Amino acid sequence: MISLRGVEKFFPHGPTKTYVLRRINLDIKPGEFVSIMGPSGAGKSTLLHILGMHDHSWTGEYYFDDVPVHQLDAKKRAALRNRNIGFVFQSYHLLDDQTVFENLELPLSYRDVSKKDRQSIVCDTLDRFQMVGKKDLFPTQLSGGQQQLVGIARAVVASPRIILADEPTGNLHSAQGKEIMDMFKRLNDEGTTIIQVTHSEINAGYGNRVVQLEDGWIVNGEASLASHPAA
Repeated sequence: MISLRGVEKFFPHGPTKTYVLRRINLDIKPGEFVSIMGPSGAGKSTLLHILGMHDHSWTGEYYFDDVPVHQLDAKKRAALRNRNIGFVFQSYHLLDDQTVFENLELPLSYRDVSKKDRQSIVCDTLDRFQMVGKKDLFPTQLSGGQQQLVGIARAVVASPRIILADEPTGNLHSAQGKEIMDMFKRLNDEGTTIIQVTHSEINAGYGNRVVQLEDGWIVNGEASLASHPAA
């Protein structure tokens, strides 16, 4: 499904370069649940944004279903991303001038879903996340935890093939965090590929593989021996 070859990201500083990612080779198969871990500054979120086709300033090769992403222009990358990927941002990235309902409806509009079907899917998702009473509120009227739940709901509303999550439970209390991870596990069991950046060994235990980054290098990408916590 995903194949990275020799991917690097750097920032020029005069005659020198500061590397964020170095010689990344990574394969992710359909249906995997992968956790990207490592210390702060290791390049975890940068790698996730490259996988999500938000970051275009890198070198190397990226194949998605054998499509050479590195050869696509920004418009074609966006179309490929919108058809296949849901993204949970650490800083929410909700649209402040749109209601909760409108924020959830937006990903569906990228996929040519009819207005009637969009409304039905959003209503089902609001019910699933117990946010029906907040559908007409704007993000600034919500707490941080509530905004994170909206962000997660927006990522899953269009049933994407891949969910990319950057510290998905970082702003939630422990019970909410467990609910979200249990939901990710169910989605993964149903066939959704999930790639998360996390510092949490507990969250990583929900997946089947850990990719460890240090100073921009992959130092371990083997299968995790941990099993997800009991429900």
